[in-house]
Amino acid sequence: MPGRQDYGTGESVDKSSNGVDELMDTDLATIGRQTMQAAEELIKMAQLKPGQILVVGCSTSEVQGARIGSYGSDVVAARILSSLIKVCSWYQVSLAIQCCEHLNRALVVEQAVADQYKLEEVTVIPVVKAGGALAAGAMREFANPTVVEAITAHAGLDIGSTLIGMHIKKVAIPVRLTQKYIGQAYVTAARTRPKLIGGARAVYEMC
Repeated sequence: MPGRQDYGTGESVDKSSNGVDELMDTDLATIGRQTMQAAEELIKMAQLKPGQILVVGCSTSEVQGARIGSYGSDVVAARILSSLIKVCSWYQVSLAIQCCEHLNRALVVEQAVADQYKLEEVTVIPVVKAGGALAAGAMREFANPTVVEAITAHAGLDIGSTLIGMHIKKVAIPVRLTQKYIGQAYVTAARTRPKLIGGARAVYEMC
């Protein structure tokens, strides 16, 4: 596994007062570094094991400083997705990309993940306006993609307040990342743990 790297400052990408401009290469590089830092930090803090699932929701509009759902970008999605795939491959973690509410927040996963976890597949092709740019990108870039109705992921990364809680297994625990923004989108993260059962006499750690 790689050691901790310097991914960038974590500062927001600057935009003009006239709205969202076309991103420069330097902006995209920063977004890529920020994504890698956030994903690796979460994987480490959640102590994800090979084969476990990281679910990611992302508004590329929010990353650019626009209102969610208003300015989807294939270019931004491609940079974020490639960064996520790279980090997940380092740790052999399975990646699930959540679609937007127009597709009931279905998810794009590799067929092998759907088979391993016996997930319910659905028939749809995510596109930028119905599914979101990141999900559309995953359909193009995953080796053997499929869309599933729901998932119970072991950790989650929410870029731009897309609401991924419905796809995280119990019990979800907030993770405070040092990388708090990707572009101009606020990042929320969670890990999970098994439920604690029993009462006053229950033991939770091995003696």
